[in-house]
Amino acid sequence: MKGVLWNRFTPFLSKLCTSTTFQTSSSYSSFSSPSLSPLQPWLFVGLGNPGEKYQSTRHNVGFDMIDAFAQSQGIPLTAHYFKALFGEGMVDGVPILLAKPQTYMNLSGESVGPLAAYYKLPLNRVLVAFDDMDLPCGVLRLQPKGGFGRHNGLKSVIYHFRKNREFCRLRIGIGRPPGQMDPKAFVLQKFNRTGRERLLMSYARFTLVHKLYG
Repeated sequence: MKGVLWNRFTPFLSKLCTSTTFQTSSSYSSFSSPSLSPLQPWLFVGLGNPGEKYQSTRHNVGFDMIDAFAQSQGIPLTAHYFKALFGEGMVDGVPILLAKPQTYMNLSGESVGPLAAYYKLPLNRVLVAFDDMDLPCGVLRLQPKGGFGRHNGLKSVIYHFRKNREFCRLRIGIGRPPGQMDPKAFVLQKFNRTGRERLLMSYARFTLVHKLYG
């Protein structure tokens, strides 16, 4: 299953996330790389807040996605590097780096920026997964670049990439808050049963590539 998953996932992700000619900032030379080696690692990052208090909340779906991918590929997340829970493994011969920043959401870039720089990764080898209120609950969207909207975690990542926005992102829909509910309170709530089931189905689709391929 791992080989089948990666054979299907890599061409899709590579095509989408390299479809635009990325101009890497000369002031951030750690990320400059003229070509993508077949053995160059992918860095998958999930954004969220550490601690039991925030487990299974809407704001932590990035963490949950990384956990689901790690479990599906047998990659343990047991190391602590660059302020992140970290794991690494090989999927069909391709190095995979997984990270869950432990800085709290709004400071995520303090972990992601140095981590990507240490491995000398071009930004189109970085995928950041995060919650998105602009998508219905359970809907996934993979994009090669973009802004940060109202997402402070993504804003921090961009800042620590020296304002370079040309990295891949996986938007995970959590839906909008009901009525006049404060969005800040909404994202820190746990899902109801229906919402949790939708998210679990989305995680499964992502790890099996049925949702994103073709």
